Amino acid sequence: MPTKKIQIQYDEMDDFSVEHKIFEGKEKRVYVSGQGPAVIVMTEMPGIYEYVARFARYVREAGFRVYMPDLFGIAGKPPETMDFVKTFAKTCISREFRAFASNKSSPVVDWLRALARSAYAESGGRGVGAIGMCFTGNFAFNLMLEPSVLAPVMCQPSLPIGKSGGMHIENSELKCIKERLDQEDLSVLAYRFEGDRLCKRERFSDYEKALGDRFVAKVLPDEAARKGTGMSPHSVVTMHLVDEEGEPTKEAVNEILEFFKHRLL
Repeated sequence: MPTKKIQIQYDEMDDFSVEHKIFEGKEKRVYVSGQGPAVIVMTEMPGIYEYVARFARYVREAGFRVYMPDLFGIAGKPPETMDFVKTFAKTCISREFRAFASNKSSPVVDWLRALARSAYAESGGRGVGAIGMCFTGNFAFNLMLEPSVLAPVMCQPSLPIGKSGGMHIENSELKCIKERLDQEDLSVLAYRFEGDRLCKRERFSDYEKALGDRFVAKVLPDEAARKGTGMSPHSVVTMHLVDEEGEPTKEAVNEILEFFKHRLL
């Protein structure tokens, strides 16, 4: 029998407070919830929706204060094909993002670093965690230029768009982060599905060449992805998460939460 297509629901997110944060002269909404050290959860395309919010709740329930910036799209709305196309096109021409650039950093990362500093001041603890997904996947790594960020996680980092490999960061910034990882004995977690068309093995290979064993790559088999999504395996902790213990994607979520606990609690 054919797999039944998943129906994504509108998420009111009324268990989050909405805060308006102004950094670098730009104001953005941030969905905040929980108590404990701060973790910044950055959404995938086309914006915050049910499964992104679900992951943020897992982080909150693990003992952290979640900061989920509203970077693009309409928060809470189920993703649709036309929403993706419109949001992707709008974001790509925005001055805040350099979606197609190798060896360049998106300007929005400066805003996100300021958010990390603010979240650390508000929440305390040992430092801040960060996870990026797809379009924002690389940003968790870029945030390591902010000293308070101790636990970066990259889920299917997809920039630069249209290239199999490449790193979305300035060479000088990459050098600084590499030195920091070595000096402070830190690491970067990264996840992708084996056959992911947007985050291919060449991208992970480039990060491995640059960072060595500081880059901890986890590659999941395509058959571990949730069925019925209407898209090829891509979103490890959201759309393609099989939310049952023992499943590779659920183990990935558990690993990420343990990583945050180890570094931040």
